[in-house]
Amino acid sequence: MRKTCLDTVFEIAKKNKKVVFIGSDLGPGVLNEFKKKIPKRFYMEGVCEQAIIGLSAGLALEGYIPYVNTIATFITRRCLEQIIVDLCLHNLPVKLIGNGGGLVYAPLGPTHQAIEDISIMRSIPNMSIISPCDAVEMKLLMLDSVNYKSPLYIRIARGGEKIITSPNKLKKIGKGEILKKPNDHLFITTGVMAQRALDASIYLEKEKNLKVGVLHLPTIKPLDEEILTKWVPKVKKIVTVEENVLSGGFGSSILEFVNSKMPDQSFKITRVGLNDSFIENYGTQEDLLNENSLSVKNLIKKICN
Repeated sequence: MRKTCLDTVFEIAKKNKKVVFIGSDLGPGVLNEFKKKIPKRFYMEGVCEQAIIGLSAGLALEGYIPYVNTIATFITRRCLEQIIVDLCLHNLPVKLIGNGGGLVYAPLGPTHQAIEDISIMRSIPNMSIISPCDAVEMKLLMLDSVNYKSPLYIRIARGGEKIITSPNKLKKIGKGEILKKPNDHLFITTGVMAQRALDASIYLEKEKNLKVGVLHLPTIKPLDEEILTKWVPKVKKIVTVEENVLSGGFGSSILEFVNSKMPDQSFKITRVGLNDSFIENYGTQEDLLNENSLSVKNLIKKICN
């Protein structure tokens, strides 16, 4: 997914002379073709994430379209003031690409685990957030991002995820998609958790004769209010799924919307995500997801309870 994202930035830059790439200490080999063929719009800075936010703001004020890339925890936690003051206060069209959303960097410990980036970024006025579920969706949303007029946070997963979306469907920032139609039960997901929800849904249909739908929202902010308004009243139970702490995250945004627009439907929503604590153990991303409520087994349990 990360390679697809960055390759698409290069593809966009070849067609649009205003597109600029800025990386922070990403290591050798990242976007070598971009650096070789468009060197005047390729910047690889050192460990100075706050400074490159300022750099991107200046370029955006001059009419450029900057794509800024580094590890998700660094581009959110470390740069929060600069993102608010330099980008969002001026509503500049800078795209922030955060590598390793959620528990991708599990072996590196809590300093690198982006467990609250959704909560941080969705709290900032003018900031939008996308979290694609596979490489196909990533590419299509990246192609749409070039004309997006506000700050945009792009949450990238590990890469190598199976493809569950179609390359033939139109993808627009702000729009969701029903991956599997429901009867009485519905998962609402974002990012790669759509894959786990689909796995749980397949099991439930095969083993429990429950047809559980999956509504995938690759855009976390702004929410697709139209698709939520259509599907929320049609089901009896909803489970939101996110690789982020529950406090202020994706599930919270669904609850807030439903409470505001259809308060009589709020009772049917259960949220699943990471606990309000730093991850104590080490291991693979799969290990830590399974230890922290995001196993397929737990999703099945939440539907059945």
